[in-house]
Amino acid sequence: MDMIKGFKDFLLRGNVVDLAVAVVIGAAFTAVVTSFTTSFLEPLIGLVGGGGELGGSFVVDGQEFTWAAFVNQVITFVLTAAVVYFVVVLPMKKLVERRQRGEEAGPAAPTQVELLVEIRDLLRAQQGQGPGHDPSGPGTTSLPGQL
Repeated sequence: MDMIKGFKDFLLRGNVVDLAVAVVIGAAFTAVVTSFTTSFLEPLIGLVGGGGELGGSFVVDGQEFTWAAFVNQVITFVLTAAVVYFVVVLPMKKLVERRQRGEEAGPAAPTQVELLVEIRDLLRAQQGQGPGHDPSGPGTTSLPGQL
């Protein structure tokens, strides 16, 4: 049962959920870009290559080389990379720079007291005890040796 609880805690951490959302959105976006390049850009590349049945490809000794498909994939990659850069990387970079300059507060770090309380509660949970009442009173915690 502890293994299932640990797995649940792992899945519900913010980073794992954010990563899963990013992968799903990325896959959906890649599908849209691929559809756009296949439906619109590949035919245009074929027309530039002479149009007709062999537009965007050529045959040498019975082997067909589809250069339009390659150019299409390069365009797909460049469009995807540009959107990732301008929508994700650049805003994150600016946010980090603002935090370094002190214009925007970063995430609040837990205090030593909060960390000690969390450690105490985890140790109690591992020993089969609940977090229980803090005997030292409100606003204070037991020292690690007084668990």
